[in-house]
Amino acid sequence: MTNIRIGHGYDVHRIVAGRPLVLGGVTVPWDRGLLGHSDADVLTHAVMDALCGASRLGDIGRLFPDTDPRYAGISSLVLLREVRDRLRKGGFAVVNIDATVIAQAPKLSPYREAMERALSEALEIPPERVNVKATTEERLGFTGDGSGIAAHAVALLEQTSL
Repeated sequence: MTNIRIGHGYDVHRIVAGRPLVLGGVTVPWDRGLLGHSDADVLTHAVMDALCGASRLGDIGRLFPDTDPRYAGISSLVLLREVRDRLRKGGFAVVNIDATVIAQAPKLSPYREAMERALSEALEIPPERVNVKATTEERLGFTGDGSGIAAHAVALLEQTSL
């Protein structure tokens, strides 16, 4: 047996007018944003769910329910730091994160490194351990028609204490 654990996270939010677009803790200049109870940072949510899955913490809906007013409008990086602290208490260390944002628009490549930096800082790991990619779906589905943005993430953890 090994002390390595892998987890997968997925999240999606609807695109709406009148909200900022926050991805990976970075506010991306755009005329629309994502609808959600918190800041609706779909990328950070997918990363948190991947970490929760790898460590058996459940998911972010269980940890930070959208029925709890404490989380209304909260930065997802604050929640990510809470997940980081829970991982440490459970004896886990983050080996790496690989994530993909699926959005027809806006163009995200100019913000990719800032997202990686923000996520790595919140997790207190070197930035070279976080990789963020972006892709479109060639105008197919809800992400392709511009009604939503989705993200997938995979997290690799090492359990350092049992």
